[in-house]
Amino acid sequence: MLDRERPEPITSPLLDESCAGTAIRHGFFTRHGGVSRGIYEGLNVGLGSNDERAHVVENRTRVCSWFPLPAERLATPHQIHSTDVIVVDEKYEGERPKADAMVTAAPGIIVGVLTADCGPILMADPQAGVVAAAHAGWRGALYGIIGNTVAAMEACGAARERIVASIGPSISGPNYEVGPEFVERFVAEDAQNVVYFTPSERDGHSNFDLQSYILARLAEAGVAAQYSGRCTYADEAMFFSYRRTTHRGEPDYGRQISAISIVDGG
Repeated sequence: MLDRERPEPITSPLLDESCAGTAIRHGFFTRHGGVSRGIYEGLNVGLGSNDERAHVVENRTRVCSWFPLPAERLATPHQIHSTDVIVVDEKYEGERPKADAMVTAAPGIIVGVLTADCGPILMADPQAGVVAAAHAGWRGALYGIIGNTVAAMEACGAARERIVASIGPSISGPNYEVGPEFVERFVAEDAQNVVYFTPSERDGHSNFDLQSYILARLAEAGVAAQYSGRCTYADEAMFFSYRRTTHRGEPDYGRQISAISIVDGG
């Protein structure tokens, strides 16, 4: 059974250690602990999915209760695979701006992003009290969502040498096959990007290591980081996966959430 009263997310050892003794709490939520059924079974939090809205709202409420904060304090963007970042303050009233990262220094607000194969990144500067959640698919990772998020955190008082980050469950290289034009796009940006591709079983195609690529971009931004090593495609019991759904010809898919908050003030 995936339905449990209280979701129990995966947490990052790096964030746990770095944020110990502070009001910062985070979680990479799985599909466990929700009320959705069918292809969305479990904790589907995707307002853009075709799941029953009442189920999605209940699932999002359960996520908030884990922090614990009221559901209206959950700030998630309308994700568009951009490099746009939104800074959220204490006046947040439930808007879902088009963007792919959320930053806040305001206590009592949960910032989060939704994924189903892309890389969710949670970041924190515990000393400054600034946190962020970023959605890094290949496009965002390639064109600058990570650097833009770090810059937005700095504008809120963070220092990049103090920022720690963790990449949550996302698709792994062995399950992420891409065509030659995809490889060419990355190599055109930087010839060194070839190291993130290995030949796949299909002639002319490659497997792309998105997790390692995101980790390298975080290091390039001067941020200490780690990744979970968990693959959304391979672990159906734990995670939703867009690519798995596509391969099966299913009509839609669920989304899991990764979220972080400065819980004081809620």
